Amino acid sequence: MSVEAADREALSCSRPCTPPQASWFEFLLDPSLLEQHLQGPHPDPSPVQLIVQFLEQASKPSVNEQNQVQPPADNRRNRTLKLMALKAAAHLTWDLKVLEKGLTIPVLNMLLNELLCVSRVPPGVKHVDLDLSTLPPTTAMAVLVYNRWSVHYDLGGIYFQQGCSDPSVYEKAREHFRMARELLTKLDSSASFCCVDEQRLAGYWSACKTLTGASDPSESQHTPYGQISCFMRNHDYGVSKDSLTISLYIPLIYVCLCVLNDRDRALEEVCHKLCVCNAVRDALEGGVLSVSFHQLLLKPSKNTISFLLEVCARSMDKEHRSETCKRKMALFIKTVCNRLEDVSLAFMVSSHKLFMELLQDEEKKILMEQTRKSSATVNLSAKPLPSFYDIPASTSVNISQLEQQLILSLDPRHIRQILIELQGMAERPFWRVNSKWEVPVDYVNVILAIKDNLTRDLVYILMAKGLHCISIKDFAHACQLFTACLELVTEFSPKLRQVMLNELLLMEVRGHEAGAAEGNMERPPPDLVSRVRGYLEMRIHGCDQPKLCRKSENLPLRQIVGEECVVFMLNWRENEYLTLQVPQSLVNSNPYIKLGQLIASTCKELPGPKESRRMAKELWEVVVQICSVSSQHKRSSDGRVSLLKLRESSLGILYYNGKILFLLQSVDVEAVVVTLKELVNYALSLNPNNQSWLCTQADIYFGNQYSAAMHYYLQAGTVCSDYFTKPVPPDVYTDQVLKRMIKCCSLLNCHTQVAVLCQFLREVDYMTAFKALQEQNSHDSMDSFYGYIWDVTILEYLTYIHHKRGEGDKRQVAIKAIGQTELNSSNPEEVLQLAAQKRKKKFLQALAKLYF
Repeated sequence: MSVEAADREALSCSRPCTPPQASWFEFLLDPSLLEQHLQGPHPDPSPVQLIVQFLEQASKPSVNEQNQVQPPADNRRNRTLKLMALKAAAHLTWDLKVLEKGLTIPVLNMLLNELLCVSRVPPGVKHVDLDLSTLPPTTAMAVLVYNRWSVHYDLGGIYFQQGCSDPSVYEKAREHFRMARELLTKLDSSASFCCVDEQRLAGYWSACKTLTGASDPSESQHTPYGQISCFMRNHDYGVSKDSLTISLYIPLIYVCLCVLNDRDRALEEVCHKLCVCNAVRDALEGGVLSVSFHQLLLKPSKNTISFLLEVCARSMDKEHRSETCKRKMALFIKTVCNRLEDVSLAFMVSSHKLFMELLQDEEKKILMEQTRKSSATVNLSAKPLPSFYDIPASTSVNISQLEQQLILSLDPRHIRQILIELQGMAERPFWRVNSKWEVPVDYVNVILAIKDNLTRDLVYILMAKGLHCISIKDFAHACQLFTACLELVTEFSPKLRQVMLNELLLMEVRGHEAGAAEGNMERPPPDLVSRVRGYLEMRIHGCDQPKLCRKSENLPLRQIVGEECVVFMLNWRENEYLTLQVPQSLVNSNPYIKLGQLIASTCKELPGPKESRRMAKELWEVVVQICSVSSQHKRSSDGRVSLLKLRESSLGILYYNGKILFLLQSVDVEAVVVTLKELVNYALSLNPNNQSWLCTQADIYFGNQYSAAMHYYLQAGTVCSDYFTKPVPPDVYTDQVLKRMIKCCSLLNCHTQVAVLCQFLREVDYMTAFKALQEQNSHDSMDSFYGYIWDVTILEYLTYIHHKRGEGDKRQVAIKAIGQTELNSSNPEEVLQLAAQKRKKKFLQALAKLYF
């Protein structure tokens, strides 16, 4: 075996064992395998994908010796494939919602026709003439399922979408939604066959009432959007009512667009008030304050701050307000004070009764000093605990009771007193009393090397309890325990003193991050940032300076402390330090520091194309290494490969250079896919209308879920074109995106859609369009899309193809499309462009109806 072959085998062996996807012919060879596969927790391929594969194979035409296409043969193989498709659908309990979402209309029609055949439905008899009571249960079920699918059509939704070009159609849509609502109220709640999205129906109903001007004011008050519609219709913008302050929550982007378009000053004031109401609600619910609110605080008016204080006061007037809500409101008021640059407005907030009641004396003192721009530095260090000496001992309790108290106690003085009493009763290591007490392996040897038994037990227990408090986010008790431990070890061990200082630093970093997660976006104090920098420099500078190296060579250091310090610097945008001041030895020796520096460098230099490309390329290479599987990964002390946990990623764009080459065998593809999916899902939860992230989501599904990929590609175009009423920007629908949409439609056997999309490219891809139009096994509505074709060459080819096949009706449709006067090549360029844009808009709206 060659060296290269040995390397390839080693790489393949290091890959995680992922079971291969089952193929359709495996089920054909062993029919019993299908039921076992479907009973699995997450079958891959899914039942819907299996239905498509089975029916596609069963409906493939054959070619005879004369090279003529023949219909699919009725043999045992094809009958078995159709039967397995029916079994897969039966596993889904014939859920039309799932079937319609995963299957195209021709495939679903084929599936239900097969169901009618195997259920022995009398041929040649209209279903309306059948008496279901006289039919066998299986036959009646097949008839019901087929006819339910036949009428399973969102007619109101179609009318609603047509209203973009013809507003009068909204009346028809409203009437259909009204009838659906009435029928839904008459339906028994136990009817499982009716799966109506009542929230979607209510949204359609509310929109139609608003658009047609037939809104019922009393009924509109039941929904937030109804309230907004009522306000704007009646020009009543009194949103400061307490009920609205708590219950009203709407995306402000639409209101802001109205302000920019109409320049309505009254509506601009409403926008500011709604922004304040939403911010108060976010604060009480522990959410992140919006960018709009932070922008509003840059230059707020006195009326805005007055309204904000009024909303805060009304939201806290409820008797059931808990201490948690009060604390969240206190953090919100602190954030507002810190953000206000106008001293008079800051004093206005600090003199309010909520400021006096909710904030603690120390917090008020700090904020007042900041408001007056005092140069005095606030001492944020914890107060030193009293000495541990002169504690009276008690001998009236037995060992078991004392051990129980030792496990439950979080008071350092009490813990020491208990240990003194236990040491007087028995000589054994009491740090082993609770098996849950865990200290990092890096510190165990140093602590257990302490000769005095009492001191050893006390240091071990204080550190273990402090680490447990940090894990449950009880930072107050953790600070007390660590501070007491620091005071104790300072007397005899400089090494343990530095260990405790590092753990106190990690505790403060995690405490500040936990506060930020609860909505407190106050920047960390300069003292904490300085200590984080000092730790990172102390961690590595010893390698460059011999004196420091000899001093710290035996100092136990936890890798997690350095990692979280880097994450802390990234989260608070300390990019200057990470890019300019971190020593190169630190970057070379610690991959997490290197990753942090690359992220910071990429964010900092992103506006400059040349530098950002270089840094992003290096960042990409590091990401590839992280997602690579290798037996030489450096693991942490607990044996696990740790990952950075960024609270908020600073990185917006990763530039991928196609010249980067790496062995695919060494990359864990599943890890890449899972990581990317989680990242994009989180990004879309923050901003669901970001077309770049929607396109990335579509690219993820482009691997094997083509219908879902089309859904997100179309959604990306929808959000930036107001449902395709405006042209989609070319930077959204690039040639690459359009080619992927073409590939999706081709793999879904929607070949006419492929031909239409080929026109959207900068240079029309006639080769792909002609090849698609030659396909006869098309799962789209074919000639119904001919009206969306504006390229005369494609229409002429369509006419030729249908004439050659003897398809007279379809040829007439193509001739009618090509005969429209607006497509005449003698027309001015403006007329031709207008005709193309009109067809683009209608075609994309038609696709949206199919894939949404």
